Amino acid sequence: SESPGFNLGEVAPEIKASERRTAVAIADLEWREMEGDDCEFRYGALMSSFLSTVERSRLQEMLSLLGLETYQVQKLSLQDSLQISFDSMKNWAPQVPKDLPWNFLRKLQALNADARNTTMVLDVLPDARPVEKESQMEEEIIYWDPADDLAADIYSFSELPTPDTPVNPLDLLCALLLSSDSFLQQEIALKMALCQFALPLVLPDSENHYHTFLLWAMRGIVRTWWSQPPRGMGSFREDSVVLSRAPAFAFVRMDVSSNSKSQLLNAVLSPGHRQWDCFWHRDLNLGTNAREISDGLVEISWFFPSGREDLDIFPEPVAFLNLRGDIGSHWLQFKLLTEISSAVFILTDNISKKEYKLLYSMKESTTKYYFILSPYRGKRNTNLRFLNKLIPVLKIDHSHVLVKVSSTDSDSFVKRIRAIVGNVLRAPCRRVSVEDMAHAARKLGLKVDEDCEECQKAKDRMERITRKIKDSDAYRRDELRLQGDPWRKAAQVEKEFCQLQWAVDPPEKHRAELRRRLLELRMQQNGHDPSSGVQEFISGISSPSLSEKQYFLRWMEWGLARVAQPRLRQPPETLLTLRPKHGGTTDVGEPLWPEPLGVEHFLREMGQFYEAESCLVEAGRLPAGQRRFAHFPGLASELLLTGLPLELIDGSTLSMPVRWVTGLLKELHVRLERRSRLVVLSTVGVPGTGKSTLLNTMFGLRFATGKSCGPRGAFMQLITVAEGFSQDLGCDHILVIDSGGLIGGALTSAGDRFELEASLATLLMGLSNVTVISLAETKDIPAAILHAFLRLEKTGHMPNYQFVYQNLHDVSVPGPRPRDKRQLLDPPGDLSRAAAQMEKQGDGFRALAGLAFCDPEKQHIWHIPGLWHGAPPMAAVSLAYSEAIFELKRCLLENIRNGLSNQNKNIQQLIELVRRL
Repeated sequence: SESPGFNLGEVAPEIKASERRTAVAIADLEWREMEGDDCEFRYGALMSSFLSTVERSRLQEMLSLLGLETYQVQKLSLQDSLQISFDSMKNWAPQVPKDLPWNFLRKLQALNADARNTTMVLDVLPDARPVEKESQMEEEIIYWDPADDLAADIYSFSELPTPDTPVNPLDLLCALLLSSDSFLQQEIALKMALCQFALPLVLPDSENHYHTFLLWAMRGIVRTWWSQPPRGMGSFREDSVVLSRAPAFAFVRMDVSSNSKSQLLNAVLSPGHRQWDCFWHRDLNLGTNAREISDGLVEISWFFPSGREDLDIFPEPVAFLNLRGDIGSHWLQFKLLTEISSAVFILTDNISKKEYKLLYSMKESTTKYYFILSPYRGKRNTNLRFLNKLIPVLKIDHSHVLVKVSSTDSDSFVKRIRAIVGNVLRAPCRRVSVEDMAHAARKLGLKVDEDCEECQKAKDRMERITRKIKDSDAYRRDELRLQGDPWRKAAQVEKEFCQLQWAVDPPEKHRAELRRRLLELRMQQNGHDPSSGVQEFISGISSPSLSEKQYFLRWMEWGLARVAQPRLRQPPETLLTLRPKHGGTTDVGEPLWPEPLGVEHFLREMGQFYEAESCLVEAGRLPAGQRRFAHFPGLASELLLTGLPLELIDGSTLSMPVRWVTGLLKELHVRLERRSRLVVLSTVGVPGTGKSTLLNTMFGLRFATGKSCGPRGAFMQLITVAEGFSQDLGCDHILVIDSGGLIGGALTSAGDRFELEASLATLLMGLSNVTVISLAETKDIPAAILHAFLRLEKTGHMPNYQFVYQNLHDVSVPGPRPRDKRQLLDPPGDLSRAAAQMEKQGDGFRALAGLAFCDPEKQHIWHIPGLWHGAPPMAAVSLAYSEAIFELKRCLLENIRNGLSNQNKNIQQLIELVRRL
């Protein structure tokens, strides 16, 4: 009677009664030998080990059910999940459990709010099949011995899901994370954050007897919020959720609770009357399905203020934690939550002697505790007796006990919870970052995903580089010496030299002078050695371990983002480059924004070493046998194959390093061997119209979004087409080019700036099989793009064009408006006439509708609804946006398959096209 194990049936009703009795019997023997204040903690650990033995087989069965057992040794990678296949063109519903992981990944990549739905559309079975199954069950029941204890277990045993029983979404998430490598886990967490889903913080894994704290998985999540100091002006702040400190509040269940933690948390987090289901809960579709492997999961979500009084529930960022399952069965996770939280809310219907003893062991904790009871479901007098005993132990009073029953007004109860949180925030309270939480997890013996050797070696290498960076401008000047003025001057000379080639009768003297100046500049560049930081970077990307190389690049991205960077403050609407800047134009020759130091600067430096050396070899000034940097393009091509965007057009000089780019493509051709057929897809358009976000959502790419987040240049990223689909699609890879902020939104009065923009647009569109033209307003087609249309039409190279009108302000517009199409197809206005004049076509310029690419019957014009559903930073991604992006993707792939994307290229042809353009 002294053993708390008598209540195990209520703690873990999913465990078979016979297994439960065995666990309790052995635990009782151990309990009698336990002494000391920590015996409840040791008992909880003992019971967890017994439960994990049962859960082990459940995990294996779940992985087998979902088709993930093959990914337990060789984990599922990010590149695996991004491949283009037959399924990429179909909006299909999963039919069997093995479809669920891929359906989840595909919808999550598209930021689809329905990604967590695990409903399956099953084929209708013949009528005889259920009858056969029923008769077979009757035969099995005949063999049960009524005297056998196991007969009573038939009704208490919770079977694993079958193809006829949907999988709980939390089980799917845990199984997929356990089967994914670190970089796919990171991508899953990033996309879940954009969808405003609660994120996994502690991942249970009973198979290997440890739980994992997912610190690395959340490293890439950056949020923007309104920061209001006690005195002074407020401003928007942008920071990593891993590094920013905030008060944390945990919600847990003790024994059984008729109130839902997750529903309560969603209500607390949702401003106004619009509730967002951040945490999956029992009233959602499939929310009542039994969890098989996800008990012990700890989830986290944040509230971030926006600066609007009508939406801001709390004045500062607040973290909310949710433990799935009962604290008695997951004592380690509960212990962690008590050490990192400012307050813990315990939901329960009953407080028994076992629960009292477990909570009594927390008497040294400084955390505040609140109880949320439903007394009509529990034992009221027993609860009161134990609560009175706990009041002095946990240092609580009667205000820390809340009663929530069905008759309680939900709105008033949520306001009461928010008031408690607000009171805790106003008093001195614990503020922790996710890094602080990971430190506490290590002390308790939890595994932290970031602690693997390869990750730590990569981090150490990054720190050896970044610790020398005190000022980014000074570092670029002193350490990245081949960039800046030397590269700008060389790029200008090369441009003049190329233009001279097209002159009718170029003066030979001037040609020789340009050649002399270019060789002089290249010799100056070649006279330098790579700096220590560049050498360290080259060592990092030369690692024979692919994982260590990928860890290093991610660490470099985050490390450089935090060292001596200009901290721009922008409203949260611009976080994903959704809102165009209004007002005057800017000079393309000058930086549109302070360009942060990034990985691309180190790769530019490598490119310039290669360019200078190659130029001298071509001119006979350097023997080929003395080359030191000939392997650099091979290193860069390997990065492209791992999914890193590489710079195609240098953002500082707005020029293409042709030798570097062609050398890289040659190495790519060698590595891809027979699978070198390419389709090139590019985006051009006005800066701030969501081009990068569109590509990232469509294909799961990693282009920088937001002017404060990335460089100016045009970047390219490679997508692999699955081997089984490449023959049907007609290509092996898709090379995606993002023009970034290269093309402006208006025509200046003359000359150099317009000519430069028009040349860049011609280059990008000329390389492409498919071009997506992103517009804030359909009538506002940049003149440089119109100019490129004219140039390309004369050459006969016309890509397949898709005009995308992104609705940046109104999330409720249901579809394309007819007047938008008429405006796009009307005779040209001033901008297009100006573009015609630049081509010396005068009044003979045809209407835009007359150009070959503009066939109104071929669905060239798309209307994309607004990205946000609600107001950032607490807004979720609009389902309409996700679905529209999927339809655009399907259309693009269909055009490629049907040969409407001009002639597909191999890499050799692309190299030649780069040189000619």
